[in-house]
Amino acid sequence: MTHVVDPAETLAGYEVWFLTGSQGLYGEETLRQVEEQSRAVHAQLEGALPVKLVWKPVLKDADGIRRALIEASADDKVIGVTTWMHTFSPAKMWIGGLQALTKPLLHLHTQANVTLPWSDIDFDFMNLNQAAHGDREFGYALARLGVRHATAVGHVSDPRVQQRVANWTRAAAGAAAVRELKLTRFGDNMRYVAVTEGDKTEAEIELGVQVNTWAVNELAEAVAAAEADTAAVDALVATYQQDYDVDPSLRDGGDRHQSLRDGAAIEIGLRTLLAQNGSAAFTTNFEDLGTLKQLPGLAVQRLMADGYGFGAEGDWKTAVLVRAMNVAGAGLPGGASLMEDYTYDLTPGAEKILGAHMLEVSPTLTTTKPTLEIHPLGIGGKDDPVRLVFTADAGEAVVVALSDTRDGFRLTANVVDVVPPTAALPKLPVGRAVWEPRPSFPVAAEAWLTAGAAHHTVMTTAVGLQVVEDFATMVGTEFLVIDEHTSERGFRDELRLQQTWHRLDRGF
Repeated sequence: MTHVVDPAETLAGYEVWFLTGSQGLYGEETLRQVEEQSRAVHAQLEGALPVKLVWKPVLKDADGIRRALIEASADDKVIGVTTWMHTFSPAKMWIGGLQALTKPLLHLHTQANVTLPWSDIDFDFMNLNQAAHGDREFGYALARLGVRHATAVGHVSDPRVQQRVANWTRAAAGAAAVRELKLTRFGDNMRYVAVTEGDKTEAEIELGVQVNTWAVNELAEAVAAAEADTAAVDALVATYQQDYDVDPSLRDGGDRHQSLRDGAAIEIGLRTLLAQNGSAAFTTNFEDLGTLKQLPGLAVQRLMADGYGFGAEGDWKTAVLVRAMNVAGAGLPGGASLMEDYTYDLTPGAEKILGAHMLEVSPTLTTTKPTLEIHPLGIGGKDDPVRLVFTADAGEAVVVALSDTRDGFRLTANVVDVVPPTAALPKLPVGRAVWEPRPSFPVAAEAWLTAGAAHHTVMTTAVGLQVVEDFATMVGTEFLVIDEHTSERGFRDELRLQQTWHRLDRGF
């Protein structure tokens, strides 16, 4: 049975295995000490991670290694393995196991002690404490086999090492969520748009996600059923009025109150149909709304806040990425949301990007209480939609796009600084964010265009660049970074290297 994670509990049930390598050369007493120290290292690390870290018995031979890695690969709860070569574990013992492993791997290069007891060191100590030896042998095995992996170096008591491993586990959770993801598309993508297209079959091969379409009128039927359940609509409207600053016209007795009830029915219908489909991500399209009364706005914002993935205008690739980043950031301050670079402030030396979408930006980007408003929407041909209005909090964020390159998929990430708007935005009634891209607007924009990165993105304020990079490694996409170290020439060179490597890696 496939392990399905509830969107509202995105890390529940996941675990990582802690594997220690050694061999029988040094005798039973040494192996007993290896186990004790392995358990101690595991205990120091376990409490610093967002998922369960499961200690496994010390691996001493090729058959035991192979069986452990096959078991890890077959267990749906396991999102990855960490490996530490406590002593000298010959690399050839690991070949069969590493070839069988299908889960992400983190090579933990550590040792039991922080400092060396210089005056007491003898060769018994050297034989026991030789991770410097064993991990180099293991590193050779990983390189020789071409195993995609991450490496964490340092003592596990070091907060930087703990954070590195925690980041990796978050990326592994995001990758696992994509591998088990079912995505419901309500209708097709927006007409004539290129970047929202993509190879759904290749996505299932490479990423694991299942992308399928349901007629929008199936959603409309679920919404109609929700409208008939007046008690459920009443309860959800009461939640809205408690959680948000609701425009008086939408409150009980207001002249637009029915529009809020219509929005609540859309949310209930969406949740019902997604649950029936087993889907944790979805798309909509303003060009294909069937008999829906409004373009889903409020409902989409709230579902993203609960961990669902979403892409507007049929953009299923962005929906996949929103889901992955929501899972990776579970429990952390901030969130992940659909975003779109809409317009610029091109004041020389002080350029800014104003990002938004028609309605669908997640309120997890702010710690302030959003307002719930209703305003006309010039496209879609439906009733005025209800939506949450807010401005994203200032701070560091990462803007990420997933693009189809014909030869696979490319992740492009830009580290940005979210800043307050230069002035108030009283006539822009949507969720929005203003940011300054690193290293500068001209360099970042040129690099983004050179990469062919999408105009729909994910803004994540919960996890940083390291998590996004680990995720890209795990799922095997191209990965391009735009940050404070980026230059125009360097980025073009990196793009060529990425294209060449991934074509060679995939085969012609």
